[in-house]
Amino acid sequence: MEPTQAVGLAHFLGQTDALGKAMLFILVFMSLLSWYLIVTKALGAWLERRRSARFLEVFWNSPSVAIVQRHLEQSRPDDSFSRLAAHAVAARGEGRNEADHELLIRAMRRVMDEETVRQESGLTALASVGSTAPFVGLFGTVWGVYHALVAIGLSGQGTLDKVAGPVGEALIMTALGLAVAIPAVLAYNAFVRANRLVLARLDAFAHDLFAIITTGAHVGEAGAAMPLKPAAAPRGA
Repeated sequence: MEPTQAVGLAHFLGQTDALGKAMLFILVFMSLLSWYLIVTKALGAWLERRRSARFLEVFWNSPSVAIVQRHLEQSRPDDSFSRLAAHAVAARGEGRNEADHELLIRAMRRVMDEETVRQESGLTALASVGSTAPFVGLFGTVWGVYHALVAIGLSGQGTLDKVAGPVGEALIMTALGLAVAIPAVLAYNAFVRANRLVLARLDAFAHDLFAIITTGAHVGEAGAAMPLKPAAAPRGA
């Protein structure tokens, strides 16, 4: 009786051709890319939350916009809320006529658009990995099964033990494709939801900031009187 043939990923790689190895290389690249994006975006979001909380505490405790402006001049804006405030304060002008209001609105809208693009960077790659990795793995499986069946046909040995091993090895590619896709899809959905919440809070802060600048109200008084502090539910744009 012949000894049991060893099966596994190493044996699969030894038996498959260049196309099968290329599919495996693509899956490995997709996995490395997705985990790089997951780690970097999660770390960036954590730092962004800390910086935003620190700036908002300074902002709502400042007695006037001038104090906020001096704080922004002394410390480089490093989060979405401080960047929005810096551009709004720089574009406020006298803040008493329609031309000044229009300039302020355009400046704030430009920052909002830039922050939206920045928040969404990398999400397209995650979505692409999540949607294509299972198909890459399935293609690798189909090609591996075809390659194995051709080899079995040429050898003339079609018994179950000769067929099950190579076919089972080919299914490894499908499993790898799913293993690559699932974290990418979960991370994509989590980042999309987090970005939506951040942008909603930023939109609410923009309404408050516009009202404070155009009315000349004290920041602390406006924060106490307005229901739209960033921790509250945002208004519609």
